[in-house]
Parts: sequence; structure tokens; C-alpha cells
Amino acid sequence: MKLTLRIWRQRAADAAGAMTSYEVTGISEDMSFLEMLDHLNEELILAGDEPVAFDHDCREGICGACGMVINGRAHGPERTTTCQLHMRHFADGDTIDVEPWRAAAFPVVKDLVVDRSAFDRVIGSGGYVSVPTGSAPEAHATPVPKPVADLAFEHAECIGCGACVAACPNGSAMLFTSAKVVHLNVLPQGGPERESRVLDMVGAMDAEGFGGCTNTGECATACPKGIPLQSIATMNREFLRASLRGGRGGRGA
Repeated sequence: MKLTLRIWRQRAADAAGAMTSYEVTGISEDMSFLEMLDHLNEELILAGDEPVAFDHDCREGICGACGMVINGRAHGPERTTTCQLHMRHFADGDTIDVEPWRAAAFPVVKDLVVDRSAFDRVIGSGGYVSVPTGSAPEAHATPVPKPVADLAFEHAECIGCGACVAACPNGSAMLFTSAKVVHLNVLPQGGPERESRVLDMVGAMDAEGFGGCTNTGECATACPKGIPLQSIATMNREFLRASLRGGRGGRGA
């Protein structure tokens, strides 16, 4: 398979960037997209050129490290992570545009690498539960109804890849933040911080410069883990509840 890649190249955060074209050959349809970029980088290194910088780690679709806009879509044409996207979804002779996540809160570091530490700060503001000192409680000491457990697990699947932000025309992080809030707020263990959690995490999200949500739904469409759009409505209800109660914490009535 022969392809033309148009890739965003930017030497540093404060440098100007531009799309650069590369011709690559010998691409197998069984390669993942990242393996294809590895192949390109091997050729660039042999030619004495600077390889393309991109984020990756597990390459199994579970860490959320990889992420790029491929032909205008976060993670590319399939609803999966970039590392799990295979070249069989492209045709011989295709031209593929590859760009970094585009969002004010995700500044470009180099080439396709962006700084997503804003997500870490949002989580750090409230994405935890209080744990008293002493021995660990027995696993079944706090019963959790199966529908509640299923809802928590559904939202816990968020891997923080940032596709929701990249896909949103406003650069909003509402789907990511709501996944982290709902995951803990629906569980009994998350009760003590239920109100402070949603207020603090939404406040941190706004402080990081993410855009506002206008319910376009692109975030849920792009999410490789299927976090539902309804998650945002749930978080909005939690936020309203906490605001009316003054964010004092606890489940209350």
C-alpha cells in the first residue's frame, strides 16, 4: 500500500507549525496506524530527518495516551483509539491528513504531541473518595445495587484520551468531566464528596479554559469507550443540586 501523509510538524510549543507531506510505501493493511507512523519514522531517521513526535504507551486501547485527528476526525474513521485503528480502513493511494488535538486547553508540545495535563488537574480537584485510616473494609460491607454498579462501570471506562475535546467544536471537556463525576457520585463510597466533587471539578474544568457545552453531541460520537451523552445531563443535575445546597457535601435528602 502506498500513501501520501500530510502531517502537522511543529518543532516546539512556541514555534510555527505547518502541514508537511510524505510519501510512504510498503504499508500492510494489517498494520495499526501507529505502526504505520513507526514505519514512516524509520524512513525519516535513515534519511537523517527528524522523526514525527506522537504520544503512545500501551497500544492496546486502554491507556488513552495516543490521540490525533485523522482526516478531520478524532482517532480517525472508526470509533476506536488511534492505536487500534488499522490501515485496512484506508485504500492504496489515499491522502491522509494527520493533526494534533485542537483545543485551547491542549497546547501543542511538538508535532502531534499535546499537553493534556489539564485533565490531571480536573481529576485532582475532586476525582477521589475519602478513605479512613485503618484496615480495609470487607468487600461486601457496602452493598451496591447492580444498576448502580453498571452505571458506575460504564462511566469508569473513560480513558481520558481527549477525543471528546478534540471533536467538540467548542473544545469542551464536559463529557470527560461528567464521566469522572458520575462514576463516583452514583456510588455510596462517593457520598461524602458528592457535592464538593461536582462543584470543584466543574470549577477546575472552567479554569483550564475548556469551552462550553452546546449539546452538539460530537463528543459522545467520537468517544472510543462509548461514554453516553446523557452523562452530561446527569452532571448538570448534580451541579444544580450541589449549588442549591451550598456544596456542603453528603447525600442529604
